Amino acid sequence: MNISVIIPTHNRVHSIGRAVESVLQQTLPATEIIIVDDGSTDNTAALIRKRFPGCCYLHQQNQGVSSARNRGIAAATGEWLAFLDSDDEWMPEKLAMQTAALKHNPGIHLCHTEEIWIRNGKRVNPMKKHAKKGGWIFQHCLPLCAISPSSVIIHRSLFEAVGLFDETLPACEDYDLWLRICAFYPTLFIEQPQIIKYGGHEDQLSRRHWGVDRFRIQALEKIIAHPELPPADRQAAAGMLIKKAGILAQGAIKRGRQTQADAYLAMQHRYQQLIQERCQ
Repeated sequence: MNISVIIPTHNRVHSIGRAVESVLQQTLPATEIIIVDDGSTDNTAALIRKRFPGCCYLHQQNQGVSSARNRGIAAATGEWLAFLDSDDEWMPEKLAMQTAALKHNPGIHLCHTEEIWIRNGKRVNPMKKHAKKGGWIFQHCLPLCAISPSSVIIHRSLFEAVGLFDETLPACEDYDLWLRICAFYPTLFIEQPQIIKYGGHEDQLSRRHWGVDRFRIQALEKIIAHPELPPADRQAAAGMLIKKAGILAQGAIKRGRQTQADAYLAMQHRYQQLIQERCQ
């Protein structure tokens, strides 16, 4: 298997080295490592050129993580693509374990793994709502992002089938992609943790944007409108949108933003009608 590793980064000179080293230490080497620098203003470029001259280094103006990942996909030569956020790291057997699993399941084109969480320097246990699984997991993906981008290895044909990361979404772009994939394709899951995710730092996307369910709703509207989405999945997605719109409406009311609240309540009503029509 030819595997291209894509590492998007922005002003993470303090952690990008750890991420790249974890790829270089894989027991099954990657075909290539592509680092996409999304407009860093720190010393990222100098560090990469000095420590990792064998990597493909691409620089672009700051356009967001989706643009950076898509740039990496376009540049990649591998049939299989693996992503690693620049603040995470892989365990040494990650690519080897995923490759073996995929060879034993030739009909599956996406594999992800369990993960270890480190928050503010301490290991923490994910809550039940963050549980991972494999198979046909579309409805499992509806509440929250159920697949970590850093854990994924994916055949490029899936991008050709469902499209790339949505560059209009400032956050939850991974949630959006997994919905588009998992609605029509099964996934493979490795229960042994193969990535370490570091959290608690200020530059996480989830900390930059309030009410990230706003972006999940955009993704839900998109997948609900897909003409080939199975009816049961469409109803489940609409039900989740109704729930999230209600939460956002309550939040807007608390902040005194009645116009915003009214928009989410109207959205709730519209999708409640959709469910009723589909059930008749």
